[in-house]
Amino acid sequence: MQVTQYLQGLPCWTELAATDAGQAKAFYTSLFGWTLADIPLPEGAYTMYSVDAQNQGAIYAVTDQMDFVVPGWNIYFAVTDLNRTLGLIREAGGVVRTGPHQVGDAGHMAMISDAEGASFCLWQAGNHQGAASFGELNTLCWVELACRNPVQALKFYQQSLGWQSRRLEVEGHVYTELEQHSLAFGGMLQMTDDWGDINSHWMPYFRVANVDLTAARAQELGGEVCVPPTEIEGVGRFAVLNDSQGAVFSVITLSN
Repeated sequence: MQVTQYLQGLPCWTELAATDAGQAKAFYTSLFGWTLADIPLPEGAYTMYSVDAQNQGAIYAVTDQMDFVVPGWNIYFAVTDLNRTLGLIREAGGVVRTGPHQVGDAGHMAMISDAEGASFCLWQAGNHQGAASFGELNTLCWVELACRNPVQALKFYQQSLGWQSRRLEVEGHVYTELEQHSLAFGGMLQMTDDWGDINSHWMPYFRVANVDLTAARAQELGGEVCVPPTEIEGVGRFAVLNDSQGAVFSVITLSN
């Protein structure tokens, strides 16, 4: 799906904060076939990744000055009024970790922790709306929140971003599907004791043509398979992977 404008609350951009940006670039270009373009900055390059000559997200190196950034994948959600949304987030129990910041004429951003500590970002577009598409091959197609208290988390995001939801039964487990403007864009699941001490977090899903081949390729490139390719009836086949520096992401081959 090609996108020219993101409406309030929809995921619009992904960024990888990498300890070693060079290593990350090599991993993901080999895995997804992304094309990269560096934008020089005083603190280092900000690298756009593209599919079919269309920008989809970015990779950058975490510096010592970025103590508010946890290395890994970050998901941006579009907002029409950043300052108003930040007020709603604080009222709902969230924390503004950095921002709001102006990013040239591209727009304004802020980095947030929700009421349970999961991090995400907000984007109020100027000249840059976000990713050129959603759901195409080798691009973001779904976002998922793993949390301890889904009821509390859903209340937080409904108050902050106005999301709608519906409760589903998937493989015998309760799954909350997230919707905005009649578009299903993500989900929410409850972390059990089996998750150990893993923190609440957002997970990006990238659509691929063959999840089994992608998982095998990730291992060849120095990554790890956290959850092996697994079938979800009526949805597709997915896997959870670590890149060569430990950043977690998921890949999925959709059945439709």
